[in-house]
Amino acid sequence: MINPNDDSAQYLISTVSKRSGVKSDLVRAWERRYQAVTPTRTPGGHRVYTAQDIARLKLLNQATSNGHSISQIARLPLEELKQLVKDEAVGDLGLAMPPDNPTDRLYLAEEYVDKCYSAVLAFDSNALEAHFEHAIVELGTQIFIEQLLTPLLTKIGERWRVGELRPVHEHMASSIIRTLTYILRNNNPIAANAPRMVVTTPIGQLHELGALLAAIIAELKGWQVTYLGANLPAEEIAAAVHFTQARAVTLSISFNNDDLTIPKEIRRLRSLLGENVALIVGGRAAAHYIAVMEEVGVLNIQNYAHFRTILDGLAAQPQTTDAL
Repeated sequence: MINPNDDSAQYLISTVSKRSGVKSDLVRAWERRYQAVTPTRTPGGHRVYTAQDIARLKLLNQATSNGHSISQIARLPLEELKQLVKDEAVGDLGLAMPPDNPTDRLYLAEEYVDKCYSAVLAFDSNALEAHFEHAIVELGTQIFIEQLLTPLLTKIGERWRVGELRPVHEHMASSIIRTLTYILRNNNPIAANAPRMVVTTPIGQLHELGALLAAIIAELKGWQVTYLGANLPAEEIAAAVHFTQARAVTLSISFNNDDLTIPKEIRRLRSLLGENVALIVGGRAAAHYIAVMEEVGVLNIQNYAHFRTILDGLAAQPQTTDAL
């Protein structure tokens, strides 16, 4: 049993992550940006943490899950953190804090869109990353993706087309979003019998943010996701399905290439997957390929709510097998 009063640095970050419930990448981020903990290093350069560090991280994890900004509580003394979490536990019983108002979070998301766009326009990557980190904590992952990231990326695309932004602005924002996915991804363990999914983009589709966000949404719905990145041919996607025994494949299509590659790949993948593996397609340019999707029986994502409905429907179906 861990003694929280033990000041000896003896725990590697893998153990700290497991016992505190905070992913290793997030531990490093909180350490680097907010000095939430200050580990020492072994002669070989490995971080080592104390039992007090584990206790702090566990409390910080609880507090941020309740809506507190990590920047405001990261350096609180251990006893103050304990009291903060204790007070909110009482509030959860209806004796203190009022329930969270989703409408307030939607208004807050709109404010963050404006602040984040201003950071993009100023090409201030540090400000943009800080806004994102705070918004994830204050909004929660689902609202962050649907009410902040989606309208922000749409706005960036529109302003790029009229010349207010350069392509490098979009690249900067996309790069930061990719680095923050360790915070967005589900911290809760996935059930061993959870339905499995492969997420990627077809060959020629190099922009992966849509696929990455789809993977996160699926994880939040309890799916076990294998994320493959971008630009894969149908044969490799089908191989991943075979290796993982996935029940579904989700593809993101961001650009209309005005050629026959995407229709050909969709038909080929549908043939390779067989009838027992669902093929789901979404993304900004998916509408350009409605004809082929209807032809081969693809599930076309209309929006995030529709995607979650698709996931619920597929998860409720009994597991079947099909040789690939």
